[in-house]
Amino acid sequence: MGNLRKYGDPPFAVAAVHGGPGAPGEMSTVARELSLVAGVLEPLLTAASVNGQVEELRAVLEENGRLPLTLIGFSWGAWLSVIFTARYPTYVNKLILLSSGPFEEEYAANIMKTRLQRLRKGERREAKALYEAIISSTLSRDSLTRFGQLISKADSYDLLPDESQSSPADPEVYRSVWDEASKLRNSGHLLEIVGRIKCPVVAIHGDYDPHPADGVKHPLSRAIRDFRFILLQKCGHHPWRERNARDMFYCILNAETWQP
Repeated sequence: MGNLRKYGDPPFAVAAVHGGPGAPGEMSTVARELSLVAGVLEPLLTAASVNGQVEELRAVLEENGRLPLTLIGFSWGAWLSVIFTARYPTYVNKLILLSSGPFEEEYAANIMKTRLQRLRKGERREAKALYEAIISSTLSRDSLTRFGQLISKADSYDLLPDESQSSPADPEVYRSVWDEASKLRNSGHLLEIVGRIKCPVVAIHGDYDPHPADGVKHPLSRAIRDFRFILLQKCGHHPWRERNARDMFYCILNAETWQP
């Protein structure tokens, strides 16, 4: 697969960062849509540490992007983009966070509970078993893919088919990176990192996303001077796949990406 896809023509002034961790390619649909206006990079990150992914992203953007650029991060990619922007502020002129996880631990307590409540009984039992396997580091690639399918169902209001060119998530990358990332949030260091960001930041979030909107809106409103929060109605975790929200999402994202 390589570590980068390019859409449209240069210069590449936008980069779309996937979530997971370890789910490369899931932003292909978004990157392709944005590239109708101008060139877009889709980094495919495979490093098994937070610092490794930050440096992997730096190398890709430095070699291929027109800096400073607009950085769009989805889910885990939103956190990664925050960490990257704080470390390399001259690389980013605007940060757009899509469906970010909450930035303070108190908001994360009920995410899995909400997801499980939305599944049928058999699916709930299966998801619990797979989640326990993640915790015990015994989850295979196929099992992680199945867990992702169940979670995607729980995360969504009215989901359209997946048109992305994604690869199966890597269990080792997921476990290793997420273990580090969760400790950053638990310790409060993630929010300290947020406070270093000086460029404009926009967060776009679905009202049906199990990751509570207040866990993004309130902490970032306190920490970032130039911050705006946009809530999409009837929208879950993947706004570009939500039947009711997709058109509004792309309208907002294009405006935020390409307008000064």
